[in-house]
Amino acid sequence: MGNEKNAVDPALVRELAAILREADLGEIEVEHGELKIRVSKPLAPVAPPVNYSVQHAPAPPPQAAPQAAPAAPADGGSSVGADEEIITSPMIGTFYRSPSPDSGPFVETGSEISASSVVCIIEAMKVMNEIKADISGKIVEILVQDAEAVEYGQPLFKVKRG
Repeated sequence: MGNEKNAVDPALVRELAAILREADLGEIEVEHGELKIRVSKPLAPVAPPVNYSVQHAPAPPPQAAPQAAPAAPADGGSSVGADEEIITSPMIGTFYRSPSPDSGPFVETGSEISASSVVCIIEAMKVMNEIKADISGKIVEILVQDAEAVEYGQPLFKVKRG
């Protein structure tokens, strides 16, 4: 190397990185004379705010011929009435009905909710995201099971407005 005085020992940097991991630190800095070494972990990306929305579920397609058993509607539950809306998943993740395994669910069928009511949690990338109703009314149907993987836009709850 051209200037040995400013050379940094790679073994020292690796050792500092190991200390950073083991101590679960975000950053470590060492100064010795004019030599200053700082090792830091990149910050976890902050998820942008999610706009939780309530979407009207599409009406099931018309049946060409009568069938012995009715086909399941596209929303995975029963058909949606004129005074009902569907709360959909704003992200891909794992659906949880309660804040912790030993707590009761946020809502049950028949629960009255307001627009600011938390109705579930969706875990995405080890982050627990509280999902708010964004609608006032009564939970008519819960369309997914606890700890079930959900997709973006997947129907979660059927709500009767009111």
